[in-house]
Amino acid sequence: MTEHAYRFKEVTLLITHYNRSSSLGRLLNAFDKINCSFGDVVISDNASEPEHLDYIANLSKIHNFRLITSPVNKGLGNNINKGQDAVKTKYTVYIQDDFIPLPSFPEHFRDALEIMEDDTSWDLVSFYSYVPYPYLKPYKKGYSEKIFKIMPWYSNHLKFYVYGDHPHLRRSDFFTKFGRYQEGVNLDETERAMCLAFIKNKGKALFYDDHYGLLDQQNSESEPSTATYRKEWRQQKTPLVLFIKWFYLKYKFLKINFQLLIK
Repeated sequence: MTEHAYRFKEVTLLITHYNRSSSLGRLLNAFDKINCSFGDVVISDNASEPEHLDYIANLSKIHNFRLITSPVNKGLGNNINKGQDAVKTKYTVYIQDDFIPLPSFPEHFRDALEIMEDDTSWDLVSFYSYVPYPYLKPYKKGYSEKIFKIMPWYSNHLKFYVYGDHPHLRRSDFFTKFGRYQEGVNLDETERAMCLAFIKNKGKALFYDDHYGLLDQQNSESEPSTATYRKEWRQQKTPLVLFIKWFYLKYKFLKINFQLLIK
C-alpha cells in the first residue's frame, strides 16, 4: 500500500489538545502508519504549558497542521468552538488527543463519509463509545441509527447521548443547525447541552456497531485523561456507591427529560 492510500480531501481532522503533546504526536503518527490523511488538520489548543507548545512546534516540522491557540484556558466548549471556526472543508472529523486510530479505521471511515455524501439527512456518525448506544436500528456497512424516544419507558439514561463528544464525523456547518458549544461550564455540562440541542433540533446520527473496533483510547501516567474521575467512579463496586450511582442516574434521567419537555 502506498503512503496515504486513504486521502480524504474534503475532511478536516480537528483535534482538541491540552497538555498532552506526546499523546498528540502519537495520534498524528498513528494516522501516518495506517496511510490515512485529510485535506486539513486543525489542532485547537487550550492554553497548554510552554513545554507542550514547544513539543508541538517540533511536531510541525514533521506533520502538516494548523495550530489554534488560546492565551488562557477557557474550557472544552471554547476549545471546540474556536477549532471548528477554523475549519474550511465540508466535513469535520473530531477527535481528542488521547485516541489512536486502528488499522481498520480508514476503510470504515470512508464508508461513513460515503453515507453522509449520499444522504444529507445524516448529521453525525459516531466511531467510539465506552458502551453501545442503547437504542439502535441497523442501517448498513456496520452502522446503526441512534433512535431517541422521549417516552419514560425508554429508561436508559444514555439515550440522551445521540450526540456525544467521542470521535465522530460531522458536517462542518454543524453550528448552523445545532448552535455552538456552551462555554464557561464543566465538560459534562458542555456535552449535555449539545446533546439536548441535537435532540431538540432533530439531529440524526449513526453509530459504528463495533464501538471498540476503529479507535483505542490510551492515557499514560505522565499525560492522564482529563476525565479520569469518570472511569474511577464507574469502577467502584461497593453497595453504597452502587446505590448512590443508581439514584444519581435516575435523577439525571428525570432532569434531562424535564429539560427537553419544557424548552
